Amino acid sequence: MQLRELREYIARRDWKSGGEYVDTGFSGSKASRPALDRLMADAAQHKFDCIVVYKIDRFGRSVLHLNQQLAALTSFGVRFIATSQSLDTDEKNPTSRLLLQILASVAEFEREMIRERTLSGIKAAQAAGKIIGRPKRVFRRDEVVRLRDEEGLSWRAIGKNLNIPAMTALDSYRTVCTETVLAETPILSGKRTKKNVAA
Repeated sequence: MQLRELREYIARRDWKSGGEYVDTGFSGSKASRPALDRLMADAAQHKFDCIVVYKIDRFGRSVLHLNQQLAALTSFGVRFIATSQSLDTDEKNPTSRLLLQILASVAEFEREMIRERTLSGIKAAQAAGKIIGRPKRVFRRDEVVRLRDEEGLSWRAIGKNLNIPAMTALDSYRTVCTETVLAETPILSGKRTKKNVAA
């Protein structure tokens, strides 16, 4: 029924169909669907000028996802129409910018709500005694420096030797070196003259 309505809508305007993108057996709540992904890729390549859907929730049910997709279509210069709801993002339509602003505001509100729920969940988990974040690793940072400077081992070899990731060894080495430089830097005091000040 939806396809028939859309075909009639296009025919009444003497528009040429650029193809039909139908996801069968996929939930509309999913951000990634085969036909939708292909549609967005074709829009980026300017294979058509307009996307017509029966209802806006056929395109995406998440306000955040919908806002991102519409913003992408706007940047591609592709018009979006939801026929049964009279929604049209054509720049000539005075309500199009209002629609996009409303969707952007709702999307921002949704993001903040998700953030608040996430923080509440983290606090509840911490109160229950659960450890949040990456596990702490206990190892000798001076041994990392010794293995690197004296034995010339690679970061991977140092990590294997101390049973830590290579990037942890690298970060530890940088931290130790920075602390050493700061400790050895003399603190100078004196009156600053105008010629020493850059504006």
